[in-house]
Amino acid sequence: MHSHQKSKSYILVLQTTFAVLVAAALCIPVDAFHRGGVGECEGCHTIHNSVEGQPDSPAGISGNYLLKGSDPSSVCLNCHQVSGDTGPTGYHISTAPVDMPAGSPPRQMTPGGDFGWLKKSYTWFSSLGSTTIQRSPANSHGHNIVALDYGYDMDFDKPKAPGGDYPSAALSCTSCHDPHGKYRRFSDGSISTAAAPIKGSGSLVRSAEPDPQNAVGVYRLLGGVGYYQKSQGQSNVFSNNPPAAVAPDVYNRSESVSQTRVAYGAGMSDWCRNCHSGIHTDAAPASLKHPSGGLGAGLGAGIAGWYDQYIKDGDLSGVESNAYLSLVPFEIGSTDYSMVLKPIAGTTPTRGPSLTDGTPQVMCLSCHRAHASGWDGSMRWNNRSPYIVYAGKYSQTGDIQPYGQGRNELEAQAAYYNIPASAFGYNQYQFCYKCHQSGTK
Repeated sequence: MHSHQKSKSYILVLQTTFAVLVAAALCIPVDAFHRGGVGECEGCHTIHNSVEGQPDSPAGISGNYLLKGSDPSSVCLNCHQVSGDTGPTGYHISTAPVDMPAGSPPRQMTPGGDFGWLKKSYTWFSSLGSTTIQRSPANSHGHNIVALDYGYDMDFDKPKAPGGDYPSAALSCTSCHDPHGKYRRFSDGSISTAAAPIKGSGSLVRSAEPDPQNAVGVYRLLGGVGYYQKSQGQSNVFSNNPPAAVAPDVYNRSESVSQTRVAYGAGMSDWCRNCHSGIHTDAAPASLKHPSGGLGAGLGAGIAGWYDQYIKDGDLSGVESNAYLSLVPFEIGSTDYSMVLKPIAGTTPTRGPSLTDGTPQVMCLSCHRAHASGWDGSMRWNNRSPYIVYAGKYSQTGDIQPYGQGRNELEAQAAYYNIPASAFGYNQYQFCYKCHQSGTK
């Protein structure tokens, strides 16, 4: 073989190997791709918007910053949404429209929720003879990320973040998550972007702990103090660091048999206040003053004891060892990863709030999901109805649905992560009563 032919063959082998490596990088578990920090550059960026002469981004155009998509969220969904999922799948956080036709729910069940609920609108009548149509519009179900390649657009009803001034038109995955994973946790518990090597993800039970020479990534690559979305410039700069939290190694799953528990340790509500500074604070309107994350949010012995007792409406036989309910999580009040958080995170029944673990308290995610949910306001349960379960079912047949509110039984159960209605009372009140005694039978 002539030398130039050998060179061409060698180059072809290199190109093929490179393409295989990049493809493999996009198929491995997300914590392995990101490795607690920045992933392979070629996973998100393209040099010439082409591979072997073909357009490389789904829309056929490169976005700003040579992204493999029209916008940052579209780049994220290149990996985090895949058509053909038959159920909850690994690190996927959005269900493709083809996989959730009318009457079928989104399929992902991560602790943060499935953005697919942002494409589901519902209507119903609240009573027999009523002519007023009740509505639950798609954009009311969570954070409306802008991902044009995947059919997601801004929330036109809310031009800015509730309680803040973050512009809805700029909301993307990278509004919250640092795509380059600069923030890291050190062995003394501190968080910064200081130049210590990140040896792996710090988000999961299996994640390694930091040591004196190496750091680990912060929870879910969230932005910390000083973070801002690059496309926004230095506006809406974060003033709080990511929370202390640990997810189980398998976290995207149906809870039909057992629940999924993220061990939320401390700092969740403070982190949410990076964008929602005017909610649940002393300066907020009275209607937005539920204690959350340090502002009088501690459960104390009384509420913690009630949480442990309350199993469902009419059943107060619970004990601390198995009282946890994933639909009403709480913050443990600890930053001890090895001794407290990791042993608690998992998929088997775990204990309710314990004053021996820390100082348990209410946080934003006690009621809301971080991405989206099947209910208005990204709520973990339907707070527009007095009952979650009525006559043994989540929903009712037909258009008159004062409780199911337009969702059929399959959709409503999926919104509760497939926990069967039989796990709760025959007529089950809202889960506010998991903490509040008043009005409970």
